[in-house]
Amino acid sequence: MERTLIGKTPDFIGKKVKISGWVSTRRDHGKLVFMDIRDRSGQIQTIVIPDKEKAHSLAKEIRNEYIVEIEGLVKERPGGSSNEKVDTGGLEIEVENISIISKPKKDLPVDVSEDRMDLNIETLLNHRALVLRNRRIRAIFKVYAEILKSYSEAMRKFGFLEIKSPKILNAATEGGANFFKIKYFERDAFLAQSPQFYKQSGVGAFERVFEVGSVFRAEPHYTTRHINEYVGMDAEMGFIESFEDIMGQLEKVLIAMLKDVKNNCKEELKLYEAEIPEIKTIPRIKLTEALNVLEKEFGKKMDKVDIDPEGERLICQWAKEKYDSDFIFLTHYPSSIRPFYTMPSKDPQYTESFDLLFRGVEIATGGQRIHDYDKLVESIKKHNLDPKDFKHYLDNFLFGMPPHGGWGMGSERIVQKILDLDNIKEAVLFPRDVKRLTP
Repeated sequence: MERTLIGKTPDFIGKKVKISGWVSTRRDHGKLVFMDIRDRSGQIQTIVIPDKEKAHSLAKEIRNEYIVEIEGLVKERPGGSSNEKVDTGGLEIEVENISIISKPKKDLPVDVSEDRMDLNIETLLNHRALVLRNRRIRAIFKVYAEILKSYSEAMRKFGFLEIKSPKILNAATEGGANFFKIKYFERDAFLAQSPQFYKQSGVGAFERVFEVGSVFRAEPHYTTRHINEYVGMDAEMGFIESFEDIMGQLEKVLIAMLKDVKNNCKEELKLYEAEIPEIKTIPRIKLTEALNVLEKEFGKKMDKVDIDPEGERLICQWAKEKYDSDFIFLTHYPSSIRPFYTMPSKDPQYTESFDLLFRGVEIATGGQRIHDYDKLVESIKKHNLDPKDFKHYLDNFLFGMPPHGGWGMGSERIVQKILDLDNIKEAVLFPRDVKRLTP
């Protein structure tokens, strides 16, 4: 008999099936033994009666997280209506045979059968392989998978070609000190801080490119919104009129992504009581205007033209109240805090750049790039960098480049804010932070 996925059992009511999976819970009710079995497609209750002596005896030995194979008859559970569409929650399997495939070698350190595990973040991460079996935690990564899938599909729909850039580089992409140095044979190398230079190379050949890949930042943060390795969703597009085109394109991509998550992750969203926001038009305001709003509406004054985490949270609160928007673009960041390749505005102390905030947190940053070779060399020098260190990057511009720009977006932060997770590390399968290199 071939294995039947649990999610397919509604098609086999009144028939015998073979299922395989994990025992989420086992409980006795008088002489009856009940086991909830799960696989990748769902969960179903099984019942073992005393008349099936061999199966009943074996069922008494089984504990949570045993992996079993079961053969039995699919039946509707008492109280169900045959006029309604039955899902696995309205079914049970009357067990005829049980085989134990595998079992834990020691007592479980945490109970993953509970919907809401009251565990601190360190316990969640220290026992990650086991904790990932919990239904609510598995739901996080089903939402995450849908976001990655939808992003890629949307980018292809809009004419972007997927590329994969190297993550081992001969120089730090954006300078500064937030890079990881590694030994590369007989010389030093660096883990990529972003695919920025390669995305721009891609524009010169393919016009529109995107990438989903790891990004490494050696920033010693101890916050609920930072990690040192994350999965970036990047894009770069040519022949733009201005950086407004980039924000417009990103808005379209987000609309497609959120629609897919809403339609394809209903059960997962329900577990978190999560609401997917509807995007009509994302408001766009200059950073300086946002700082004025913070001072006028919240009495918060920044010492410089920049915004801190509290300011991001407050300006998102303001955008929700004023525009009924969970998103807001902040534009025209100062040249002094943007990378050398960022296009300056008419007022050169500002740039044609933006950050996109979602429910109080920055999830994307982007803007127009300098596409003229001489202006790019000049900008490198203005940032106290040596053009010789960027020879291979500058070579892209020797042969002409169209006006272009793009964005980098943090996938984990989107998951965190959609599900309202306390810590971004909950949205990472096996996170890496300042102290954590395992598991």
